[in-house]
Amino acid sequence: MTILAIDIGGTAIKVGKISISGKLISFQEYENDGTKGGPVLIERLCEIIDGQKEYSAIGVSTAGQVDSKSGTIIFANDNIPNYTGTQLKKILEERYKVPVAVENDVNAAALGERYFGAGRSYQNFICLTYGTGIGGAIIINSNVYKGLNGVAGEFGHILVHPNGLPCKCGKAGCYESYASTTALLKRAKEVDMSFYNGKIVFQHYEEGYLPIQEIVHDWINEVAIGITSLVHIFNPPAIIIGGGIMEQRNLVDKIEKQVQSMIMSSFAEVKILQAALGNKAGLFGAASLHLSNIITQ
Repeated sequence: MTILAIDIGGTAIKVGKISISGKLISFQEYENDGTKGGPVLIERLCEIIDGQKEYSAIGVSTAGQVDSKSGTIIFANDNIPNYTGTQLKKILEERYKVPVAVENDVNAAALGERYFGAGRSYQNFICLTYGTGIGGAIIINSNVYKGLNGVAGEFGHILVHPNGLPCKCGKAGCYESYASTTALLKRAKEVDMSFYNGKIVFQHYEEGYLPIQEIVHDWINEVAIGITSLVHIFNPPAIIIGGGIMEQRNLVDKIEKQVQSMIMSSFAEVKILQAALGNKAGLFGAASLHLSNIITQ
């Protein structure tokens, strides 16, 4: 069984064929301008799939809130206008005559880690992705917990500082306003506008540049504050953290140390793990939508 796995983002569409054993057989990445809107995106997606052969099902990881039962996009922001309401599963099944499964990108990434990455030893864990904002997913008994309206896991909007920094959600004091990569870079650029990405920031951190060291230490503390709350709420065996920033040397170890200093001793068994699949987590998660029952047999 070979799955055609697709990861749809605002700026790129990734496509890979993944075998039943979790082997990535092929991989391509295509540019995508999501701002042209949902109908143009679907047209572009079909052009890409038309060039693919020899697969038995399609799994899709996509930006936006997803009703995974119907495979419908129930909400998408202005990064992909006119995407809300798109019946993606129906469109693709009618065109390609194979089973199609659709999931939100953050949930898919968590499932990818569960079956093929850092979460393979855990049926229960929390997954967090740090980037422009902070995405999250709750894995319980190897399934995504979605909550009443299907939007559980909005950890980026945990209130950590009442009446604090404004957030793009319209509220103030949200976790991602302090602990996202965007938040770190915003503070770093107040020191020097040349500190525009995480690699540069951590290079100066490692070199002992004091203003940046102070900013990074504060940021690690903010990251740990949110994780500490999640540990105390869920008591999970593991929390998996990803995003490009988490690939910096020894960063996850520093975060784990800070979390351990904050949590109650009865929660100390929790493991803070670095996500293993990088920017292909969504692809593997898309494949797992079809393969999970086979993998766990």
